[in-house]
Formats: sequence, structure tokens, C-alpha cells
Amino acid sequence: MSVKFGTSGLRGLSTDLLGEPSSLYTAAFCHHLQKAGYAKKGDVVLVGQDYRESSPAIAANCMGAIAASGFTPVDCGALPTPALAFYGQKRKAASIMITGSHIPADRNGIKFYLPDGEVTKADEEAISAFAEQLAGTVDQTTAEGEDEASEALAGFGARCTAILPDDALSGMKVGVYQHSTVARDLFIAVLEHYGADVTPLGFSEEFIPVDTEAVAPETVALLKGWAGEHGFDAIISADGDADRPLVADEAGAPLRGDLIGLMTANFLGAKVVVTPVTSNSGIEKNGDFDVIRTRVGSPYVIAGMEKAIAEGKDGVMGFEANGGLLTASPFRPAGDTIVPLPTRDCFLPILSALYLAHRDKRKLSELAKAYSLPVADADRIKNFEQARSAALMDYLRESVDNLAEFLAPIGTVADKSDIDGLRVTLDDGRIIHFRPSGNAPEMRCYVEAASAGEARELLKHGLALIESFKSA
Repeated sequence: MSVKFGTSGLRGLSTDLLGEPSSLYTAAFCHHLQKAGYAKKGDVVLVGQDYRESSPAIAANCMGAIAASGFTPVDCGALPTPALAFYGQKRKAASIMITGSHIPADRNGIKFYLPDGEVTKADEEAISAFAEQLAGTVDQTTAEGEDEASEALAGFGARCTAILPDDALSGMKVGVYQHSTVARDLFIAVLEHYGADVTPLGFSEEFIPVDTEAVAPETVALLKGWAGEHGFDAIISADGDADRPLVADEAGAPLRGDLIGLMTANFLGAKVVVTPVTSNSGIEKNGDFDVIRTRVGSPYVIAGMEKAIAEGKDGVMGFEANGGLLTASPFRPAGDTIVPLPTRDCFLPILSALYLAHRDKRKLSELAKAYSLPVADADRIKNFEQARSAALMDYLRESVDNLAEFLAPIGTVADKSDIDGLRVTLDDGRIIHFRPSGNAPEMRCYVEAASAGEARELLKHGLALIESFKSA
């Protein structure tokens, strides 16, 4: 079976998830819920989904397995992942989200949530172990659950419309790139609640994979075209399941997710920020908070936040380089109290960035420049076999000489970090980071430099070096 847990949930080709795999892993999840004491038979398990063509069928498989395992499936329909997680917290119910997030349309995934939030890596290991035990014994049935889609979405919408003061974005002209994100309708409702002048853009019935961490050139072209045509103050969007924000400035240039996370940390008045090693190295210098660095993936960020809370710290939040934002403490920066939501959310960071720009009467580009961050860039090579990625990383880690020889065309190695992938600081201060994707046949490259031109050039050379590697 070619499905496995990655940085966030179970992922694989849609054809490999349909049928037995989705039923099997859902049954394994239900076994884990019962054995670990998170839930008992008869309890509700919520199921949500994104707009991928394969999602309804996979959701039906999951609901069938939930019912066959003695639990009660509840259908929350198509909604943002943070909305499902938020509703699960309210109902004290476990939940399952059918989504492949930003990965190609022929792939999909399943995210599992305990009643109090995302599963941990230890939970994933337990679920995988149960899946091995149950293999060949689970019926591939389908079922329908009680419909609570409107309740789930309404609760999260109420949370989003209480973050800022009423009319906080009054007069702000915002475009919403709708494409196929499950956030597309709620974006418009929330922004209009705050008084923004909203224009819907680019609605699509077919699923479009939008990666907010490495925004595709064709997406940037769309954003810049719309910005020039309409004179927006900002254009916003999200990935397929709406746990990663996309914010473009008045010229249509996307802001990096870690910058949006940093803006949100300052907006919230955070005291502890947990973020992966891939986030910008300048974060530590741009806020009155402690920074904890982790491996890539929301489970690692959540573990870092939980550790900080256990140590008695407050004002704890986290974000990933893609901008997905998590909170472990309550905050009240401008509106009502924002209760903790320890799963990635795109709404809070988007509203934070827009509010700061509007409040300070600055263009988004001016607000971004006010942060003294190195210029960062990132991209990925698609269809880069995972075996080839592993071979490259093994080669670079094998010896100092291998790494030095590989990077010789672009610079001299001064320092390196192996927290997640291989992050190298060159002797001139530039940074290049190679990291295989945890859930797709892709190789990612992240860079930092003093200027945009230097960053683009370093990224270009880094991607070329990856492409040139020939595995044995």
C-alpha cells in the first residue's frame, strides 16, 4: 500500500487511498481512540473534506469505517480544516479531514484529529500499527453521517468575525482568489463583516493545487494582473483546505508565509513563538518574544508549544514557513478573546496582516519592508522521486568533502544544521537549505540572501544542483 504519514497527515495517490486504505486507516484511528481512552464506542467522529474530485468518495469510505467500528459518523461537508478542528474542540469529538492540501490534484490525504487537537507523531505510529494488525479484516463499506455542515462552519465563522473590532477593515479594497479553496465563501463573508470592499476572483469548479510556500509563477502572474486591473490594497487566498494563507500586496507580490506569521506574532503580542528551522532566520530579531525552532511539520510545532505551556509560559503561538498559524494560549489583541486553536489556520494570519496595514495606514509592501528580514525565497522540483531525494541527502551527509564539493559552484560552507533536511550557511552569510518533501515526490530548496536578486540567483543555482544530482 503506497500511502504513508508525511509532515501533516496520511498522503498518497487518490486511487491508492480509495477503498481499502481509507477504510483501514479510519478503522485503525477508531481503535486508537478507544484503546488510548480518547473516545468510546458510540461517540461522534466528525468528517470534513476539501473540493478535490476524490474527496467525497474517500469521505464515504471513512464514514463507513467509523460506523462499522461502533462510532457515530457526522458529516461536516466541505469546510476549512481549522473550522473542522475548531468544531471538534467544541464538540469534544475526534475528527477526520479528507484533503491533500496543496499537493497535485491526482493525490489526496487524510488528517486525523483527537478531541483536543491534531494527532502527534506517537499517535500516527499507533494508528499505523493498528492498520498493520487490521489489514485484510476491514470491510470497504460506505456510509452517510448526520449533516452538521452548517453548524461547523457557523461556529468557526463566529470566531473569525470576533478577532478584530467591527469595521476594522472599512474601505480596504481586497481581492479574494477563490480558485478551489474551501475558504472561498467564508473569506468573502468575513472580510465584508469587517467593512472591506471585496472582489471575488478566479473561481474554479476543478481543483487547482495552490502552494502558498512556493507560489507558482502562473499564480503570481494572475495576482499581479488582478492587482494592476483593480487597484487592490491586497489579494488574499489559501491552499485547498485553508490551513495556509496567501497574502499578496498592492502590486500582487505574495508575502512570504513566515513574514505573515511574524506580523501575526506582533499583532497578538506573543511571548513565545514556535516555528520550524525553514522559517526566516531574522525572526528572532523582530519581536519581543522567545523563539523555539523545530523540524518541519505542525506536529513538531505543536510539541514545541505544548512544552512551553508545560513550563508555565503564556502568550504561546506557532507558525510554519507556509504561514499556517497555531495558538496554544488565549489572546485578545483587538477584539474578543481568541481561544487557542492548536492546528494550522489561514484566517487569523490573513486578518492580522490586513489589520496592521490598514491600522497604520501603510501599504502592505511598506509594512513588509519595515521588518529587517533577509530576503528569502523557495521553490521545489516536482516529480523528483523520493528515492532520489534520499540518495542526495545521504550523499551530502556522508562527508564534509561531499557537501563542500556539491556546493563549490555557489560558495564555501561556513556552518550547517541538520534539524530537518540540510541547512547550510555560506561564508558570505547566504543560506541554502535542501529538504525532501515529506508527502510528495518533490525536492524543496530554501534560500536567504541580502537582496531579492541574490536570493533568486542562489535559488536558481540550488535547484540546478539538485537537478544535476545522479543517484547511484
